[in-house]
Amino acid sequence: MSISLIILAAGKGTRMNSDLPKVLHPIGGAPMLHHAMQSGAALSPDNIVIVAGHGADQVRKSALEYDETAQIVLQQDQLGTGHAVYQARDTLKDVDGKIIVLYGDTPFIRQETLEKMVAAESDLVVLGFEAADPARYGRLIHDGDRLDRIVEFKDASDEERAVNLCNSGVMSGDARLMLDLVKALGNDNAAGEYYLTDLPALAKARGFTTSIVICDEAETIGIDSRVALAKAETMFQTSARTELLENGVTLQAPDSVFLSLDTHIGRDTLIEPNVIFGPGVTVESGATIRAFSHLEGCHVARGSVVGPYARLRPGAELAENTRIGNFVEIKNAQINEGAKVNHLSYIGDAHVGEASNIGAGTITCNYDGVMKHHTDIGAGVFVGSNTMLVAPVSVGDGAMTASGSVITSDVEPNALAIARAPQVEKSGMAKKLMEMLRAKKARRSRGN
Repeated sequence: MSISLIILAAGKGTRMNSDLPKVLHPIGGAPMLHHAMQSGAALSPDNIVIVAGHGADQVRKSALEYDETAQIVLQQDQLGTGHAVYQARDTLKDVDGKIIVLYGDTPFIRQETLEKMVAAESDLVVLGFEAADPARYGRLIHDGDRLDRIVEFKDASDEERAVNLCNSGVMSGDARLMLDLVKALGNDNAAGEYYLTDLPALAKARGFTTSIVICDEAETIGIDSRVALAKAETMFQTSARTELLENGVTLQAPDSVFLSLDTHIGRDTLIEPNVIFGPGVTVESGATIRAFSHLEGCHVARGSVVGPYARLRPGAELAENTRIGNFVEIKNAQINEGAKVNHLSYIGDAHVGEASNIGAGTITCNYDGVMKHHTDIGAGVFVGSNTMLVAPVSVGDGAMTASGSVITSDVEPNALAIARAPQVEKSGMAKKLMEMLRAKKARRSRGN
């Protein structure tokens, strides 16, 4: 069966008090729009239509970064949810199967919930939830799982307000029927808008069947303020940590570990406290990420140890059984199997060969102020402490550099490179120099 997603992402989000479109505010290191797209993508849809409005160019760019097949349509005037869905009519005019309407600011709808909606046999399905505090949610007036109508709180009678089953806004149904019903919506209301919530009553009036699928309230949380955004972040982190623990990852202090939407960590990996995983991180099974490390856009192979206090930046590629130690930064560099960068070093735009050892304080000097340059370190190399490798430069297999060297030329395999000024010693000069400096300080204090 063909499935088409329509994701509404046109709102400004005034209460966010931000220049950024509401759906682009991040949860777990990714725009909340991406969360909604990921939920729908689990159904392998044939079409994904994003309805953009405020900040449409930014929304379009973000959506296409996640899925280049997404189609973007514009809701020029914000005239309600029904009007927003209507903007997809031309894009989906020839589709069959089912349409699912999601919201870019409702990021936590589960795959299983959407599958239940698609599997429902009725012509139109609304996602409902039982609210702990129904407050001003629209109510689903129903008979069992058969939906009669949706009543907005302000229009509900006391009896209807007593109903605890609330409307999430998420809806699914026959594609041609939904587009036809949306076209028939009226705007005879105080706001002069076209509401998607009127569809069930229209469908029933035409003799079509309507039903309800119920989910947990936590799935339906909508983000319309910074407070709600913070709550959503907490919910995401709690869920992501739990999933890792259930999949065999050890988190020594789960509440101190922060994950991203696309974080992948293999089982039997140990994560120590206060570790942050930015977007684009994969850690294979059996690795160890020590405390206070920050990883982003990198790959860590099995058996590797990272940290404590390490930073892996985008393009860091660690092979099996590598060691990246305290206060080490790796950026756009491949570290081959068994290599070690254990202390106080920066390795950027580089390749480090198998079983090489990078001494403390080593820096690959990769930037000349205009362009980046590459450093190639071979296998079995020993780089002495406090070595500056001025790129572009290569160090051959089995070579060594003397501590404190500034390497500006390629080093042959198995060679020892020494690039530092000879030590000069001047007898008694330290005492004379200190006496001169103290006398100068004394003169200054007397105002001379």
